Amino acid sequence: MKVLVLLSGGVDSATCLALAVKNYGSQNVTALSVFYGQRHDKELKSARAVAEHYGVELAELDLSKMFEYSDCSLLLHSSVAIPEESYSEQLKKTNGAPVSTYVPFRNGLFIASAASIALSKGCGKIYYGAHADDSAGNAYPDCSPAFNEAMNRAVYEGSGGQLCIEAPFVGMNKAEVVKLGLELNVPYELTWSCYEGGERPCMKCGTCIDRHKAFEINGVTDPLEVMK
Repeated sequence: MKVLVLLSGGVDSATCLALAVKNYGSQNVTALSVFYGQRHDKELKSARAVAEHYGVELAELDLSKMFEYSDCSLLLHSSVAIPEESYSEQLKKTNGAPVSTYVPFRNGLFIASAASIALSKGCGKIYYGAHADDSAGNAYPDCSPAFNEAMNRAVYEGSGGQLCIEAPFVGMNKAEVVKLGLELNVPYELTWSCYEGGERPCMKCGTCIDRHKAFEINGVTDPLEVMK
């Protein structure tokens, strides 16, 4: 079977790619990286580096026009500052709404676009790296099991039964994803998660805090924290 993997360049998607390569072989895997108007291109460069490491084809897509009406703090044109606190702290202030770094229905658009490309390339499955920590508390509702099940049903029906979605980490937390990645020897030094585009991770945004904690729980230091 051929598979398509959504590859952002971060920890979760890189681990997802490693798992797909292990299960299906690099010759049967295509990665898809998406520019959506984010503040920097470091994660896009990381996606290229990770794809090259695994020897897989990388397709790149520009969906930035879809998000030009959003004021999500991750977007280059946004006037909203990226919060410098954990997701749990942010959720205390949202009254049940997603956090400000939620890009409106991003995963839905990514998966729909990936479905078209996957079908065109003869793939039977889409992998993406949603995990339980991201959907907790409704921070990122398009990472939840319910969302995954609904999108899988839509893609399966809309493709005439030719294509399905697999989110292998949807029931795992980020520390468990990193544990698996360490077992798979994922080159985490090539990845990028920080919402800022500096030379080093800011260590203040929600994703930096989550990433640091995930490595810490596994008793190892994130390679990005020790690189000069």
